[in-house]
Amino acid sequence: MSKLPEVWLRGPLTNIPALLQPVAHALLQAREEIALLMSGFPEKLLWERPAGLASPGFHLQHLAGVINRLFTYAKGHQLSKQQLEYLAAEGKSGDYTAASLIDLFSQQVDDAISQLSEMDETKLKAARGVGRAQLPSTVMGLYVHAAEHTMRHLGQLLVTVKVLTNN
Repeated sequence: MSKLPEVWLRGPLTNIPALLQPVAHALLQAREEIALLMSGFPEKLLWERPAGLASPGFHLQHLAGVINRLFTYAKGHQLSKQQLEYLAAEGKSGDYTAASLIDLFSQQVDDAISQLSEMDETKLKAARGVGRAQLPSTVMGLYVHAAEHTMRHLGQLLVTVKVLTNN
């Protein structure tokens, strides 16, 4: 099977507003790259922190959590008790496996794509407060930050996995 081009080179995504195509492309690209990167990853290394770097488990937890939180703010909502508990638990192994964290991230990407598909582009400039301090942002700012933050952590995850597996 030949390798597909990156998601953004496969054409527009159905039902995603034009201005949000790059956000959706980045999230879908990250999902594909994480699935490939983590394929066959040794479970015993999931929470290892080489040279003090964040563990692969943390990055996977954080990726799912941050998308969830930023898309919640984009809706104009504050975080729930459950979301705050998840945030506090990021970096702790709990009962997570690599597969369960990958599935959690994948589900969060699906939820994000669904939310993007329902977005009215005329509301992208709407103001949104972030966190308890209600720091200023916009719907578009939150969506774009979710995409760039995801790609930043994907890069960090890639390096950490390569260091841990000597690949």
